[in-house]
Amino acid sequence: MTSEQDIYEEHVLDHYEDPYHRGPFDEATHAHEADNPLCGDQIHIALKLSAEGKVVEAWFDGEGCVISQASASMLIETIEGKTLDELQEFSAEDMLALFGPKLTPNRQKCCLLSWQVLRSAVHSPLDPNDESDGPNFSGPSLGEES
Repeated sequence: MTSEQDIYEEHVLDHYEDPYHRGPFDEATHAHEADNPLCGDQIHIALKLSAEGKVVEAWFDGEGCVISQASASMLIETIEGKTLDELQEFSAEDMLALFGPKLTPNRQKCCLLSWQVLRSAVHSPLDPNDESDGPNFSGPSLGEES
């Protein structure tokens, strides 16, 4: 394993300090978000997919450690122009290799959070006619249950 200092290589810090496509994305067709409850890292990924199943544009937002945020930036930059088949083939090992420095198992979870969110985002289309602020689970509210 590399030292903790080696994790913060120049390219990692570059992605953390000047991330690629970080912020809201109003043209998204697909999106998903998740967090790591153990450390508090949060990632939201928004994608614009073409009718042919290609990533036209990708954005992320979130909060968390250098590893989670830098790896999200690296992933977003890498996936633009890829097909859904190519995304399906992109493995956890590929994500760890993209990040670069070797990580302990706990820190690997930080790095893989954006990869996990991406895998869900491609299966989470947004309804352009839905103006609600959150998911609709189509069941009774807690107040309606008896």
